[in-house]
Amino acid sequence: MEERQQKLLKIIVKEYIKTAEPISSGLLVQKFRLPYSPATVRAELVKLEEEGYIHQPHTSAGRVPTEKAYQFYVENFLSAKNPAFVKTSAGKSEMRIEPKKNNEEFLKQTAKTLAAKSGLAVFWAVDHHNLYYTGIANLLSQPEFMEARQILNISRIIDDIEDIIVGMYSGLTNKPQIFIGRKNPFGAICGSVVVKYEKNGERGMFGIVGPMRMDYEQCLGLVEYIRQNLK
Repeated sequence: MEERQQKLLKIIVKEYIKTAEPISSGLLVQKFRLPYSPATVRAELVKLEEEGYIHQPHTSAGRVPTEKAYQFYVENFLSAKNPAFVKTSAGKSEMRIEPKKNNEEFLKQTAKTLAAKSGLAVFWAVDHHNLYYTGIANLLSQPEFMEARQILNISRIIDDIEDIIVGMYSGLTNKPQIFIGRKNPFGAICGSVVVKYEKNGERGMFGIVGPMRMDYEQCLGLVEYIRQNLK
């Protein structure tokens, strides 16, 4: 992808994550003071659409990112392999977790804090048999999930969450991993940031689940911050 297209796609993804509103070429030029003419931006958006990175809803003049766009964004702009990025993201989280004598209480409180910070749903599983999740209301309040059909899809995910977690555990690493759309065990309409850990002989995993439009940068930082402090 050409540099100019990459720049435009990055802006579109970040703006759509924030607003959930289709992005028009006019908005790109005016709001972000791009050094390109409106005609040039429109031409580049056509190319991005032809290549499957954005699409245009029938009811809007703007465009929205596709699953392919989010995957490109994560792989090229949010490299979890870059320690400097992870450290910066974690530092920005401004999240504080404090160990408690009661481990179950600690996990539940940390999960609640994580759900509040991310504004999404959070699950936490320990040794495959102790499962806790919170923030479901956060998930259902997302614009993508307000239709009855999508609520049904989310309900099915919640019903199957234990099987999903057991099925994905062995394939996880001790570094946060991002799953998007069709590659996401929680469902093609979702995104997730997940990690497994071992603490004092106890094995577990936790993560954040949201719409495909979720803020992967923020969630990656939050999950990594907690992982680093589970000692």
